[in-house]
Amino acid sequence: MEQATWQTDGILITLGALFLAGLAADALGRRTRLPRVTLLLICGLVVGQSGFDLIPARVSGLYDVVAVVALTMVAFLLGGDLRLPTLRAHGRAIVVISLSVVVGTFAVVTLGLWVVGLPLAAALVLGAIATATDPAATLDVLRQSGSRGRFGQTIKGIVAIDDAWGLLVFSLALVAAQSLGAPAVGADIAAETATASPLAHALREIGLSMTLGAVLGLPAAFLTGRLKTGEPMRMEALGVVFLTAGLALWFDLSYLVAGMTAGTLVANLARHHRVAFHELESFQWPFMVIFFILAGATADLEALWLIGPIGAAFALARIAGRLLGGWAGATLAAEPRALRGLYGAALLPQAGVAIGMALVAGAALPDLRDIVLPIAIGATIVFELVGPVLTGWTITRADRSADHSSTSASRSER
Repeated sequence: MEQATWQTDGILITLGALFLAGLAADALGRRTRLPRVTLLLICGLVVGQSGFDLIPARVSGLYDVVAVVALTMVAFLLGGDLRLPTLRAHGRAIVVISLSVVVGTFAVVTLGLWVVGLPLAAALVLGAIATATDPAATLDVLRQSGSRGRFGQTIKGIVAIDDAWGLLVFSLALVAAQSLGAPAVGADIAAETATASPLAHALREIGLSMTLGAVLGLPAAFLTGRLKTGEPMRMEALGVVFLTAGLALWFDLSYLVAGMTAGTLVANLARHHRVAFHELESFQWPFMVIFFILAGATADLEALWLIGPIGAAFALARIAGRLLGGWAGATLAAEPRALRGLYGAALLPQAGVAIGMALVAGAALPDLRDIVLPIAIGATIVFELVGPVLTGWTITRADRSADHSSTSASRSER
């Protein structure tokens, strides 16, 4: 009994300290303009397994649950931003830039790693992994900046859908990588037919995830907010988020796609309250605090030393692919010249989706596991620390450009 009480005490003390760390990160971020996401990750690295190892194992064990809940909330809120007026104003830019960034990143990383001597199969898989973005970090930097301009709205739309494109590219790359070598399950008939399964699985996952989001989002759009005029209640919001996340996991679907679909439907179909699940924003941050600190605490810094020159080439190629793809997409979408070079840099954060892809690739191609997994983990740590800083910088630049344009326009009118 005393042991159980002590363990409960330790969990509560740790969680209390983590919430206060989130408060400190928020205050420090306001004063220094550093992304609070980066500050929380650094905090996690210091107190986690790569630092002083101060977080009890039972608290670290909460990471998987907290991550799913936090990311489903993020997906739901991003879907809520895909309202028809936003899509009419920025829809073309969102689709074109997101596709261009994904294709550009995949092409540059794959070609770059192949040129430096990596096997083509490994280069294809890592090129696909490089397309993944971290929507949670990107959204939080946007929220912290307070930006509501054209650039920020477009970035929100891009991070809401680009992981779906990335999943399709990853599936195609995995099929191609398997065709270049012996399939992991042998040379029998099942192995030969399995080479086409990643793409079919991806299409099925995306389609069924959207269906699940629609099944939950459609009734939510008409039923939520009836008990309290003007905005849904917290219990309704939590109920839909938890149901979406839980059912997606149960059916082995994407809770990100399901959450985004549900949020989009609620935002566009609910006429009796102004903002879809506005209450989510009021209690999302505590979940995000635990999520990012535990993400840093469970990260293994030794992976950074294992990636070596190939890992450095991967990181540089991903940056180049992001910048090139963002610029090309923004040019095709006829975005303002001052913004075209900023989109790629704003989409550098990378997190759990990339590691998930690496685990799938390692299971399908065991011979490449020791190459793919360390690079994916090490690069994710780097981009999760540095990416939000660059995202914040691009938002500041975009806002300044918008202010300068409006000032010039007002002077010309005079």
